[in-house]
Amino acid sequence: MRTLVLLACCAAFLPTRASAQATKADTTDRYLWLEDIHGARAMAWVNAENAKTTAVLEKDPRWEGIYKAALTMAQAKDRLPYVSYIGGDLYNFWEDSVHVRGIWRKTSLASYRSGSPNWTTVLDLDALAKAEKANWVFHGYTCQQPAEKRCLIMLSDGGEDASTVREFDLASRSFVKNGFHLPKGKQRVAWTSQDTILVAREWNPGEVTSSGYAYIVKTLARGQPLADAVEIFRGSATDGGYGVSPATMVDAAGHRFSFITRPTSTFEAEHYIVRPKDVARLAMPDKGNLAELIDGQVIVHLYEDWKNSGTTIRAGSVAVFDGNTALGTPNALAPAPIFEPGPRESVDGVSATKDKLLIDVYQNVKGRVLVATRAPDKSWSHTAMALPDNVSTNVIGTDTKTNDALVSVTGFLTPSSIWLADAARGTTSQLKTLAPRFDASRSVVEQMEATSKDGTKVPYFIVHPKSMARDGANPTILYAYGGFNASMTPRYDPDVGKLWVEQGGVYVLANIRGGGEFGPAWHDAGLKTRRQVIYDDFAAVAEDLIAKKITSPQRLGIQGGSNGGLLMGVQFTQRPELWNAVDIQVPLLDMLRFEQIQAGASWVGEYGSVSNPDERAFLASISPYNNLKPGVKYPTPLIWTTTKDDRVGPQHARKFAAKMAEMGLPYYFFEVIEGGHGSGANIAQQARTTALEYTYFARQLMDRDRRFVP
Repeated sequence: MRTLVLLACCAAFLPTRASAQATKADTTDRYLWLEDIHGARAMAWVNAENAKTTAVLEKDPRWEGIYKAALTMAQAKDRLPYVSYIGGDLYNFWEDSVHVRGIWRKTSLASYRSGSPNWTTVLDLDALAKAEKANWVFHGYTCQQPAEKRCLIMLSDGGEDASTVREFDLASRSFVKNGFHLPKGKQRVAWTSQDTILVAREWNPGEVTSSGYAYIVKTLARGQPLADAVEIFRGSATDGGYGVSPATMVDAAGHRFSFITRPTSTFEAEHYIVRPKDVARLAMPDKGNLAELIDGQVIVHLYEDWKNSGTTIRAGSVAVFDGNTALGTPNALAPAPIFEPGPRESVDGVSATKDKLLIDVYQNVKGRVLVATRAPDKSWSHTAMALPDNVSTNVIGTDTKTNDALVSVTGFLTPSSIWLADAARGTTSQLKTLAPRFDASRSVVEQMEATSKDGTKVPYFIVHPKSMARDGANPTILYAYGGFNASMTPRYDPDVGKLWVEQGGVYVLANIRGGGEFGPAWHDAGLKTRRQVIYDDFAAVAEDLIAKKITSPQRLGIQGGSNGGLLMGVQFTQRPELWNAVDIQVPLLDMLRFEQIQAGASWVGEYGSVSNPDERAFLASISPYNNLKPGVKYPTPLIWTTTKDDRVGPQHARKFAAKMAEMGLPYYFFEVIEGGHGSGANIAQQARTTALEYTYFARQLMDRDRRFVP
């Protein structure tokens, strides 16, 4: 299964203020009882549905081979260990058949270069879970800067977004006795010194936004009770987006820049600098991210134009302002451009080394890494890093004490690899590469274009056998996401390759609007009531595949998760004649109640709100749950979710399946009991979900007598 693109971060399951229209709709919803996530009646229904689905899919003659292959790849000892720099060492989180919950481990760069790195276990999650009788899932860390001796580690019980935060000492590889320890919650933290942290959380019951996020930031000193933390910033319970978030950036020269981001909507936020005696708002665009700090210069990734003193830095660009200027005059930042992408380009991210800025750029959905250098006259220049062509490239780690950087290189048929770059010298060398997981010699990748309903050209990648006949008989999976500015780029996916492409299937990745492949305008084109263009783009790609006789409706399946699960639901109800398989992963489906379910209220900037009459009318027109109709010939979908998904929630998928059952429509439903907003709490659970998906696709799209070939 392609790694799910997930709706950004998380919120508690809290009721929100419903509009009159939504409240009226609630009275006619026969399946509100399935929104009681852990209720006995709801869970009995889930268990019965799971039993029905597994009785079919896990009894299919192809199941055993598919599941074994998925599990073997997931637990393989020779998987590519992605790493990040901490204190000059390389750290990696690793799961396998022995380390089910995983271990956090480290090695040196010299050892990592070798064929058999010498790993030192830093934290064993299996041992910790056993000792504490909890199903701990590793949710990341934030370390002190620049010393990087201690980190705040986030741990989730069962995989939900809510985590506990505990201070960890890297030298002793143990939790700090009487160190920082924050109880379970949806919270964000940042170091401001070795003995002080900034914390955003629900400080008192109900002190959260309508979507369950924190809006108050306090400073907490070492040894200070949580109740005595000192408030330094307060947003509002009516704030949109994902809640306030504190952060601190430290560069190689020791410059420190602490700030607070206060989202006012899904994609807009106010930015505040934390100064020694106060907090002051920065005069910068609301659609922009404070991304890096280098030589005292604050780097910004813009999602809207920045107009200043008669000049304009275009949306999508990378800009810079001086950190000292921000301390003194936060209302007069004097920004300057570093890189402005062209019409078929986008910036995917920025990273800083000791004195170089690395910019991930995509040119017609193909990756490049630019090295930007600041001259004595404060101007910036950039050159392209020497890396392979026609692949995805992304900086995954940098060492701010040197100019070393780690770069990921991956493509549909190109096994993922990690390269070491010296940004100062402009040299690169391959450090590690994944052993091939499938035979790619018989396949080829092409980039094609479809024409959408309004004339827009929509690119897509197609991975297919070199000998593919244009007879419309090729089993094909079409994947897309289409939202939240998330770009879909080429990627080596062992599951897609082994379980589908090697078996003779065709795989298609569509770069539809709503994503970030061509910058902010590509995303903005499909916001709120303009969203139908996203669904038209996807249908246009499908129609292009059929017109080119690559596939046919009988052989065409589609797949998408989270926001992409909504995409699947819309395609299912709007264009049922185009597909024979629809894999609906952890989806949103009830768009008249999405604001009242889990973190839904934080996505109003993407989807609109039922409180706005025009937006409600549009949401009613596309909402899959509300547009299911009896008597329509729908394909048999696979609808799956997870019980502990506290982001989108299992409610949407449950209700959709129940409504299909009421109408006598065929479907498969499966709910993973653990795992949060994904496919399982560990790689064994994830492999099972993947196997269910590909068994389903094989049943729906391939000849019944075709067997899985290991």
